[in-house]
Amino acid sequence: MPDTVLPAAVLSGFDPDQPRRLVVSGAPEGHDARVLADVARRAGAAGLLHVALDDARMARVQEALAFFAPDVTVLPFPAWDCLPYDRVSPNGDIVAQRIEALTTLLGPKPKGPFIVLTTLNAALQKVPPRLAFRNATFTAKVGGRVNVDTLQRFLANNGYTRAQTVREAGEYAVRGGIIDLFPPGTPEPLRLDLFGDELEGVRAFDPMTQLTTEKRTGIDLKPMSEIFLDDPSVQRFRTGYRELFGAVTDSDPLYEGISAGRKMPGMEHWLPLFHAGLDTLFDYVPGAAVSLDPQAEEARDSRLTQVADFYEARRTFQEVEKKSGTPVYKPVPTSTLFLDGDVWDRQLSFRAVVQLSAFAAVEGGSNRDLADAGGRRGHDFAEARANPDVNVFNALAQHIDQLRADGRRVVVAGYSQGARDRLAKMLKEHGIDPAPTADAWAEVQGLAAKATAVVVLGIDHGFATPDLAFITEQDILGDRLARPAQKKRRAANFIAEAASLATGDLVVHVDHGIGRYDGLETLTVTGAPHDCLRIIYDGGDKLYVPVENIEVLSRFGSEDSGAQLDKLGGVGWQSRKARVKKRLKDMADALLRIAAERALRKAPPIEVPDGVYDEFAARFPYAETEDQLRAIEDVLEDLNSGQPMDRLVCGDVGFGKTEVALRAAFVAAMSGLQVAVVVPTTLLARQHSRTFEKRFAGLPIRMGQLSRLVTAKEANLTKAGLADGTIDIVVGTHALLAQSIQFSRLGLVIVDEEQHFGVKQKERLKQLRTDVHVLTLTATPIPAHPATGAQRRA
Repeated sequence: MPDTVLPAAVLSGFDPDQPRRLVVSGAPEGHDARVLADVARRAGAAGLLHVALDDARMARVQEALAFFAPDVTVLPFPAWDCLPYDRVSPNGDIVAQRIEALTTLLGPKPKGPFIVLTTLNAALQKVPPRLAFRNATFTAKVGGRVNVDTLQRFLANNGYTRAQTVREAGEYAVRGGIIDLFPPGTPEPLRLDLFGDELEGVRAFDPMTQLTTEKRTGIDLKPMSEIFLDDPSVQRFRTGYRELFGAVTDSDPLYEGISAGRKMPGMEHWLPLFHAGLDTLFDYVPGAAVSLDPQAEEARDSRLTQVADFYEARRTFQEVEKKSGTPVYKPVPTSTLFLDGDVWDRQLSFRAVVQLSAFAAVEGGSNRDLADAGGRRGHDFAEARANPDVNVFNALAQHIDQLRADGRRVVVAGYSQGARDRLAKMLKEHGIDPAPTADAWAEVQGLAAKATAVVVLGIDHGFATPDLAFITEQDILGDRLARPAQKKRRAANFIAEAASLATGDLVVHVDHGIGRYDGLETLTVTGAPHDCLRIIYDGGDKLYVPVENIEVLSRFGSEDSGAQLDKLGGVGWQSRKARVKKRLKDMADALLRIAAERALRKAPPIEVPDGVYDEFAARFPYAETEDQLRAIEDVLEDLNSGQPMDRLVCGDVGFGKTEVALRAAFVAAMSGLQVAVVVPTTLLARQHSRTFEKRFAGLPIRMGQLSRLVTAKEANLTKAGLADGTIDIVVGTHALLAQSIQFSRLGLVIVDEEQHFGVKQKERLKQLRTDVHVLTLTATPIPAHPATGAQRRA
């Protein structure tokens, strides 16, 4: 049964067929999703268009709707992830979501209530006309006929890119009777098996392993881009470009590229020139009601000002570009690509509009103009967090008892499943029992009224209604930053396409060494033209690399890097490679010798202390990434294995390596062992010392610091504390590696950026590794390993 929030009397002023604005107050974040679901149900088949402030807010609303109102269909329509009048194209995944929403709205409407969820930026930008998408599909069933030429023409005209191997959305490859393609809006690419012109089979497959994951009954392809490169669209662009900017007398890469039917970076910002006219998102939902986030219309004016500023900046910069000889950016007028304030107001004046407000109802207005959804922002435990004498979870337990006494159902929300399980465990330890976990709002409603349910929901702050209290992880533990999982990306130096290189860039050929990129040149080989990258080497020698073999090159730097070019055909490059290989072999021998010595040693297992460890982990003010959680689990498993740990954690600056070290240090120190954190500089020593002191505040752990920044008296006290065991954790520079430093019960050494230590210090570290657990942190990239992925040493 749907979770109805507002009684009929509350929305008595809302009629989806009558153009009227209704302000719904008392709708803080989280509760507003329940209100929107109610409005969508009342809007009927025409649907509801909700305009969120930004992409982050849209994502939270979508998550809350999925949790509270699974009966409501949500069609997300995000904005381009680039600035107005940019030189880059929007992300392909975002474009796929936009096209999926627009084409869905042109077909049969979803059964039941539905919400088109968009952002202010997306709603203010015009979109391709409805007529453009009505026939821009390609459908085929297994057993039916497919004309390969027609299919390839559709793919080329609708934004797909031909590739050797299909790995990204929008790519396709043709190999005889097999066609691989990656349609927008699908999680995996498809493989079409053709026998002549008969479609024998359609299979989804993993792009990495090439293994089949699922069989399909057919294909339903949609455009990959909001721009078509068919002949009529290209002709419209050429005509419109000349009408706006005059005759093209100089070299214009955009005009020349589009005229040749090539996909150009950033061409989407000339969208009006490719279509006979543009529509708005409102045109795709002609009868829908509209709901707005708080302050949405105030933010509208700011966005329109930003668009105008970018347009004027492009126009002003044209003279500078002409003088410098760079391609001149010719922006289309703002009115052709964006709505202005008058058009926005006119669109809303024809519709029923619901304006959300997180605050309580204000005085004034008639009952038909105002409604109160009954929600208020929930309790924040900031005062309890700031008081060192108060345990925040004890304060939470008392607050929950009070809420139960008031007759409210209590729900606690974590950002992730791991956070939810940790919160449930801590609630039980602090007397909140039972604290069952739930995956959906229907499960929560099925629990006993006195039960405190723990769920996964990524809203920032909780809310309270007369019969419900929602408490979030951020309310309890303070500000957190949820970092969604990102797609794995290629190494930064990997060259994906020739367009990413600029003339003068230094590149490294796997066989010939460092050269300078000197542009593209078309060579005729065996009677056929081939595009080749021209690489200049020492002495002016030239090497031509076919673009299809670009993977043999990697980026070295720009032309002002000061590197010496290699001699084409010389022995210098091969000699350097041989020396590096020998150094790597020597390093591997040393590592293997150390590993063999450590493999023969035993270490007492260090177990994770229950309860108190969860509270310590909960102090981390961010949502752990998947790699971070895996690294932490691997480190804790090593500590409990009974053998000395020797683990390397590699990740870029800011990726959370320090948190892995903090968790390991906590487990070791609470088990009665001393922890030494060794860093290469005094600045890092001070930073780490402050971080450790802040995280270990209030715990029975004594800290020390040893570097040039501490006084001689403090240093002597730290050394004495290490020797007699009164200091549990010490942070210091290479001074910690001196022979005069004695530890009472050293159990864990954490080394930050080991490669910055000198030879003598590294020898001392090697000696330590045979006796204690060692955890090394580094931001130096290691090929073939993901960032923040923990790796054992060889």
